[in-house]
Amino acid sequence: MDLLIKNATVVTSTHAHKADILIGNGIIISIEKNIDATPRRIIDASNRFIFPGGIDPHVHFHLPSPAGFSADDFYTGSKAAIFGGTTTFIDFVTPERGQSLVEALNHRIDESKNSLIDHTFHVSPVEWNATTEQEINDCVNLGFTSFKVYMAYKSSIGLNDDALKKVLNAVAKAGGMATVHAEMGDEIEFLRNQLYNYGCTTPLYHALSRPPKTESDAVEQIIAMSETAKCPIYIVHVSTAKSLEHIQKAQKRGQRVYAETCPQYLLLNDTAYNGTFEATAKYVLSPPLRKQNDNDALWRAIDHGIVQTVGTDHCPFTQRQKEYGQDDFRKIPGGAGGVEHRLELLYTYGVIAQRITPSQLVDLTSTQPAKLFGLYPQKGEIAVGSDADLVIWNPDIKGKILAAHHHSNADINIYEGFKTVGIPETVLVNGEIALENGRLITNRQGQLLKRYR
Repeated sequence: MDLLIKNATVVTSTHAHKADILIGNGIIISIEKNIDATPRRIIDASNRFIFPGGIDPHVHFHLPSPAGFSADDFYTGSKAAIFGGTTTFIDFVTPERGQSLVEALNHRIDESKNSLIDHTFHVSPVEWNATTEQEINDCVNLGFTSFKVYMAYKSSIGLNDDALKKVLNAVAKAGGMATVHAEMGDEIEFLRNQLYNYGCTTPLYHALSRPPKTESDAVEQIIAMSETAKCPIYIVHVSTAKSLEHIQKAQKRGQRVYAETCPQYLLLNDTAYNGTFEATAKYVLSPPLRKQNDNDALWRAIDHGIVQTVGTDHCPFTQRQKEYGQDDFRKIPGGAGGVEHRLELLYTYGVIAQRITPSQLVDLTSTQPAKLFGLYPQKGEIAVGSDADLVIWNPDIKGKILAAHHHSNADINIYEGFKTVGIPETVLVNGEIALENGRLITNRQGQLLKRYR
């Protein structure tokens, strides 16, 4: 017996209750009131919540771009995750065209070895050739059962409609799930080039080149394609009210369509693009920020169960990297950080604002990601036998998000100045204390997680 947490308010995706939690060998041994034991350490969690460790289903660590790799590698990204109460993440494998999925997967696994927390990968088929179907099967047999497809970026990693249909059929046949970046790539490329040729070069035109319809039309199209293929789909970073209408209709008729959104689409809007390059370039991300009414629609969709998860799409760049597109918005590297802030933002602007309950927060950030991506009940749950990935949450501490104080390598933050309430006071990763009172006290190596059908 390694650790006993006493007097906690344990919050799961279904309910909250008072209990003690006994931990040994990295897993939860017992959850009862008034546990009588003599562990190596006892933590008094009076007036604290205990959440299962967060699972971020959407991060991009060490992502290559023409402006250089994204600011966080697997070490700094996982460090920021721990400070935010996230103990597991799912990143991506994006091969070069002509490279096999398994070769790219092995390379990405090697890159992730300095992660401090457990992790797994979505694998991206970026083309269709004679071996793609077998490569998808090989990945599934290796324990990687989700496959990211891009409807945008067709000149590099995106798929045309014919290839997309073939990938959906292959993933369905293999028993996997497709995760989808849903934007109409051809329309966006036309608008981007048209605007640039008109002399429109600032970050504002990034948003104007990707209007809401380019997302909602893509969502409608991929739902129809996946229905034909009988392939379950998970639509990432949903940002528009119209997209939600298509998703809800599919869900109501029993189609396996799941939706993710991100804090930026709940809390920020397109007024952020008004200003100087220095002030606005950090908001260049895809899809772009939308209107306040889209924010409100997403909060309602969360409450109604239309949106299952909140990821972050964590992919920060430095201000200098953003300046790669100083004179051409098309060259600004797209992405922003968020893995450190997801729980505190959802707690502050969701739970305290009475938009969601503490159990809904747990469901969105831990339990549903675990269930959808084959990690449950090892992850995403507070139960006997589950991994002791736990967050002791102090609901009273007030703070402010500042790039000067965050733990990402980026020097900019899209949530700069946001006030927060509540912090992950203590974070346990596989039963070991990784964070305590604002101090990182772990140098462990995170484990690669395999997922099977």
